[in-house]
Amino acid sequence: MAAIEYRPGSEADFDRLYRDERGKLLQTIRAIVGEDAEDCVQDAFVEAFRNWRSYRPEAPASAWLHRIAINRAISMRRRQKLRSATEMVRRLGRPEAQPDPGQMATSFDLARALRRLPPRQAAVIVLRHLHGYSNRDIGVALGVPERTVASRLGAAKVKLLIELGPESSRASVPEPSLRHIPLMADSRAGQE
Repeated sequence: MAAIEYRPGSEADFDRLYRDERGKLLQTIRAIVGEDAEDCVQDAFVEAFRNWRSYRPEAPASAWLHRIAINRAISMRRRQKLRSATEMVRRLGRPEAQPDPGQMATSFDLARALRRLPPRQAAVIVLRHLHGYSNRDIGVALGVPERTVASRLGAAKVKLLIELGPESSRASVPEPSLRHIPLMADSRAGQE
């Protein structure tokens, strides 16, 4: 089957491209962004139309259009993840009362150890033990399977035990102390 030719800048050819490719494009984008596919495909066609005069038929018009739509879908996914992360932060509510000073030394050690973890491992530890989210909720928030969350939690706990030393493996750190981790502690805290 020969590739269908479209003349750049021709509105009639763009209309034909729209009719020929919209369904295929919608299927592709639905697999990436789900229910927001219609909006994403519409945005892709608007962008394609704006650039239709500068389209160069080195590759098929359908491939050019798919590239535009997939880039839009990737951007949309990023925004969706950002929105869900923002929603998660919104659900946290008001900060709790300040911890007692005796507990702060342990909290600073734990905060330093968390900062030494790979970011994805630190994130699951904080979301699980500081915010109390289930593995499923963490997976949804981070866009990873529940099993990946479990394996990151396991790896992070092993690394934390190593970072905090042998004392931490004998006594478990009580949950409330995790609520007072100075995650955004100023730089002086790490120099003490």
